[in-house]
Amino acid sequence: MALPHQKQSLGSLHKPFGLLALLALITLQSCKHEKKVYKSECDIDKNFKTINFKQLMDSLEDYNRQYIEISGKYEEDKGISALVSDSLFTDPSNVNALWVDFSQDCPLYLSGTHQGLFEYNDGQFTQINNKKVTIRGVIVLRNKSKRDRYKATIERVSLVKL
Repeated sequence: MALPHQKQSLGSLHKPFGLLALLALITLQSCKHEKKVYKSECDIDKNFKTINFKQLMDSLEDYNRQYIEISGKYEEDKGISALVSDSLFTDPSNVNALWVDFSQDCPLYLSGTHQGLFEYNDGQFTQINNKKVTIRGVIVLRNKSKRDRYKATIERVSLVKL
């Protein structure tokens, strides 16, 4: 003789899956890298045009003395402070890079703090080398770094997003 089976309601079967999905979502959110934004008081009254790297390099003359926001990979080394395209399909040479001229006139501080971008904090300096960053500043064609190795410079850097 067969024993009668209790029918499980469809709703009770989905509760464990819903709970599991919610836990997975919370876990993924906690793993998300929190963006750090360093700002200065320079040029807060200016409007910055967001532009992609390729578009800027293709029409650089049109952006001379313009305030822009651009993303790329920051590279630093002895005598190097450059923003290059983070695309895999572009030439990584200086020809397609911008000299980044950080100025003491525009100190950058972590939003909501007095922690500077170039200050020693928690036993180390803020690491930005080889990281994707977003930078705001003004494009200057006449300044091409100390050795004229770049097409232009981004000066008066007033925002760095890591």
